[in-house]
Amino acid sequence: MQNYSMSIPVEKTSKPKIHPAPDQLGFGQFFTDHMFLMEYSEAKGWHNPRITPYQPLPIDPGACVLHYGQALFEGMKAFSQKNDDVVLFRPQYNCQRLITGATRLCMQAPPADLMLEGIQALVRTDQAWVPKFQGGALYIRPTLIATEAFLGVRPSKNYLFYVILSPVGSYYKEGLNPISIWVEEKYIRAAPGGLGATKAGANYASSLLAAQEAKKKGCAQVLWLDVTHEHIEEVGTMNVFFKIDDQILTPSLNGSILAGGTRDSVIQVLKSWNLPVIERRLSLAEILEAHSQGRLQEAFGTGTAAVISPIGEFQYRDRALIVNGRAIGPLAQKLYKEFTDLQYGEKPDTRQWLMKI
Repeated sequence: MQNYSMSIPVEKTSKPKIHPAPDQLGFGQFFTDHMFLMEYSEAKGWHNPRITPYQPLPIDPGACVLHYGQALFEGMKAFSQKNDDVVLFRPQYNCQRLITGATRLCMQAPPADLMLEGIQALVRTDQAWVPKFQGGALYIRPTLIATEAFLGVRPSKNYLFYVILSPVGSYYKEGLNPISIWVEEKYIRAAPGGLGATKAGANYASSLLAAQEAKKKGCAQVLWLDVTHEHIEEVGTMNVFFKIDDQILTPSLNGSILAGGTRDSVIQVLKSWNLPVIERRLSLAEILEAHSQGRLQEAFGTGTAAVISPIGEFQYRDRALIVNGRAIGPLAQKLYKEFTDLQYGEKPDTRQWLMKI
């Protein structure tokens, strides 16, 4: 990785916001006082890095992002540890994933070191916004959009990279309590050769209708199947794991499944515990069979926002498939403790996954 260094001027806000109480946070409802921005053009490359007060973006009505969807983002978190250090969890993974996604969308991404320097500078500026309670974090949203104004289908020549911050609590209102998931057989999230393996904005737009309908059925999210509706891909905006016959199974990355940083971390931790974790194609039929035979012991989603999200029930057609008596399973509980103990400074960082601000 090439080392970059840049001078980042900081314009402090003249109207600081009131910090919400911890029990009001929820997820993604509040934003901090400042944001980081920089631009790309073919003539100048990446330039004009700066931190400004949080404010609307000036954007041309003809900007490529508005018409042709060149938009990409990442999600990561900063944590306040018990010794008052503020740390990022595996930020290099997210920066590299944004670069990979930008290649797929024909976008110009900042070099990873440049992204990371801007992120660190912004978190330092708004460090007072990092929640100081277990379960709270400062969510970081790096975003890349195409800003050249034109009509005609081609990649943009100009880009804006910006970062905003949001103090958060639990992603789901259920917290760590197991959630109910609707098995979706009509809509799909992504298709082979499409954008499923990237954090493109279009990926999430295509998921909204199914998620909305799932909530009307009393479910927190959707179990996504592939284009054949036979094989499992993701759960909501998370990767998904199943424990069957004491083996931990997760769908293998196939080009339409996002390579989640938490997914990768969970797999590494499970292997270090000498537990049998298997990445392979998973059919819905075998999950249904395992449940009917009493062999489905646990199911849970993994992602930056929720960390570990236990699944207590799958609603499949007119059936309710109960998992582990709708209680959190011992493996999900152990994994959640492993990650939160690390992130909040309760245990040493033996894998060098944390970056101190």
